[in-house]
Amino acid sequence: MQNRIDTEKTESLIDALPFIQKFRGHTFVIKYGGAAMEDDHLVERLLRDVVFLEAVGINPVVIHGGGKAISQRMREMGKTPRFVNGLRVTDAETIAAVEEVLDQVILPRIVATVKSFNGEAEGFSGRHVFLAKRLSPVPEGKAMVDVGYVGEVVSLELEQIREAIEREVVPVISPIARSENGDLLNVNADVAAGAMAGALKAEKMIYVSDVLGVMRDVKDPASLIPRLDRESSMRLMHEGIIEAGMIPKVQSALSALEQGVNKVHFIDGRLPHALLAEVFTAEGIGTEIIP
Repeated sequence: MQNRIDTEKTESLIDALPFIQKFRGHTFVIKYGGAAMEDDHLVERLLRDVVFLEAVGINPVVIHGGGKAISQRMREMGKTPRFVNGLRVTDAETIAAVEEVLDQVILPRIVATVKSFNGEAEGFSGRHVFLAKRLSPVPEGKAMVDVGYVGEVVSLELEQIREAIEREVVPVISPIARSENGDLLNVNADVAAGAMAGALKAEKMIYVSDVLGVMRDVKDPASLIPRLDRESSMRLMHEGIIEAGMIPKVQSALSALEQGVNKVHFIDGRLPHALLAEVFTAEGIGTEIIP
């Protein structure tokens, strides 16, 4: 029995070899969020996969979310979270809570966990990376809603990120930005990851969350759509199949592809080693979007 198990493990490594050779030296931008961030075991498993990528010569860049933790902090403050088209309505009190949760709690935890697996990581507050402008009011039904201190990325300062990649250190970046006048702005983490992937011309952009991928019916796992392109993605958004929080994910994915990213993946971080399965197997496990 022991010999059979060892053989299976060896064959798995050999099967992964062509993918390791293909992607060695390339950059992957990984957006990590959703319920996959709420369970310590899931966090550790995903970040161990990130360390594996770095160890085989791939350059992972992690943009983390924190929506559920931010919502909980808002409730503790007596505030009710509100979203419009997947964007959090953010007033002055809320942006302070966003910064606290992202930069003082989640970011250090991710960096420490990567280091606990003998990986190298460095944390960067997005305020030093993303320059953004406040979003114009967004539609909600027939009304237009001012979402407050929510930013749209207009440029990125990448020198420190590129230097970390050159040093084979995993950059971990929070989705917060500053405006030209110094205001802090809450940036949707999906949008921030898309901007980063496009700016770095990443080989892959990978969304790790708590959904299987893009589905025709969110209640039916069998309705998972394994592959989309721009035309089919736009059609599904128009039909309302891609909706709510999936809208900024897909929109940022399409923007990243326009900027030269080769492929975008949506995977469920609750599945064992989902990241490695998506990268190092021919079948993959989630939804991929191609140009």
